[in-house]
Amino acid sequence: MGRATTIRGPLSKSRPLFKIIAGVVVTAIAASLGACGLGTSGGYIPSAKLAGELADVPRLDGATISVGSKNFTEQLVLAKMVEILLRSAGADVEDLTNIPGSASARQAQLAGQVDVEWEYTGTAWLTYMGESKPIRDPHQQYVAVRDRDLKENKLVWTDPSPMNDTYGMATTAATAKKLGVSSLADLKKLPVKDRTFCLEDEFASRSDGFQPMLKAYGLKYGTDVPKKNVKIFDAGAIYSATAKGVCNFGEVYTTDGRISALNLSVLSDDQHFFPTYNGCAVWREEVVRKYPQVRRLVDPLAAKLTDKTMTDLNSQVDVDGQSPTQVAQDWLRSEHFIS
Repeated sequence: MGRATTIRGPLSKSRPLFKIIAGVVVTAIAASLGACGLGTSGGYIPSAKLAGELADVPRLDGATISVGSKNFTEQLVLAKMVEILLRSAGADVEDLTNIPGSASARQAQLAGQVDVEWEYTGTAWLTYMGESKPIRDPHQQYVAVRDRDLKENKLVWTDPSPMNDTYGMATTAATAKKLGVSSLADLKKLPVKDRTFCLEDEFASRSDGFQPMLKAYGLKYGTDVPKKNVKIFDAGAIYSATAKGVCNFGEVYTTDGRISALNLSVLSDDQHFFPTYNGCAVWREEVVRKYPQVRRLVDPLAAKLTDKTMTDLNSQVDVDGQSPTQVAQDWLRSEHFIS
């Protein structure tokens, strides 16, 4: 989701950071990045022959491009796709994936250490740009983020993908039947003791997160949902905790493959509270100006990334145990982007 990460956005699919990052914190992060540098995630980056509609993309021989990502599965898979395409086009690729947290990933790019990373429209608008309300139309949301980030930060948002990695609340089929719930609106009719939640720390404090969600559905944190009813987990642990009944409801990312694997169901968002989190590759303007062909590499890729596609790819990593690199490479080959 668009989302963010633990500081996840399913983020995961973090997918994806609340605007509690005061100026002094952002400054400290930037100073830390500048002083220490980012260590590379490492690992093998495959190279292949560009194929299909990418076959005639001009080469990037001599270019050195750094690729970053947040530290959850979806981000890693998407970043590996870009790395493979860049390397296949002849670029030297610096792997800066698996950065812990939205704040660090964003600051790494603003500081010029990361040339490209995937981001989500909702995260940028509400978190980085400090807006209080999302733009409900996905295209208008994308355009607003694209234009503002270019003007203020010289970051170029290339074409958005159809996939919307937003937040959701999931429960088991047994719990849903027992409590008689299918939507977030149903939470209000439950006894206080049954309103138990497994959350990630970041979601608990985001402007598009837990407490505003409760408010949108007529519930107040602390009374309607006592603090003791909320348990904090790492993002990956929420799914299994919810499946095991540690909490009745767990925060999930809607493109996460573990939802179907653990037989969880996502409560419908009747009020359309959660923003749109379309994924986009975001580049430093300097890189796009110097190597305009990078657009031709990633735009066809983004167009293929639907919710179902991303859920399947995430599942191959989180459920089947494959590496993000292998999943990315196999998918690029299956879509005839490489041969």
